[in-house]
Amino acid sequence: MRGGEMLTAARGAGASSSTPATDLAGAGGGGAGVGGAGGGNFALAVALLAFAFANFVNLLAIWLKEKRMDARKFLTSAGIISSLSATVGSLAVAVGQQEGGHSSSFALALVFAAVVMYDASGIRFHTGRQAALINQIVSDYPPEHPIISTFRPLREPLGHSPFQVFVGAIVGCSVAFLIGTSV
Repeated sequence: MRGGEMLTAARGAGASSSTPATDLAGAGGGGAGVGGAGGGNFALAVALLAFAFANFVNLLAIWLKEKRMDARKFLTSAGIISSLSATVGSLAVAVGQQEGGHSSSFALALVFAAVVMYDASGIRFHTGRQAALINQIVSDYPPEHPIISTFRPLREPLGHSPFQVFVGAIVGCSVAFLIGTSV
């Protein structure tokens, strides 16, 4: 039995079949929802909201620092808050709220979140630092060097510092917890 079905069974036959979590994501009803109730996907809605919130904060920080708005940065992976960590953190918390901490779905979401956060703070962070170093080395070459004519600068902001990943995870978990308890 899924979380929504267990709540429905515990309420009794005459009670409403929707849970607060499914009502949030499926306002208006219709469609196949979690546990057949409400017509939405709470975990997906919360994850997208956490992603949007983290990227909005990143855009706001860029605007405050550089005094210019660059909407293209809304979908980039770099910023003061790791939006991907916020997304997967909120997904894990939302699945845990809905399915319970004992479920396979929660275990899967938690492991997925850990892998994404490890990748962002480890592999992609160091790859970005290497890209910056390569760009610097190539910029020191003389203009007549053969590599200059074909070289496009590498993208440098690829990952996050461990602190940015931690803040992203806290933001994501907080968004999911607050939304899950407020509905």
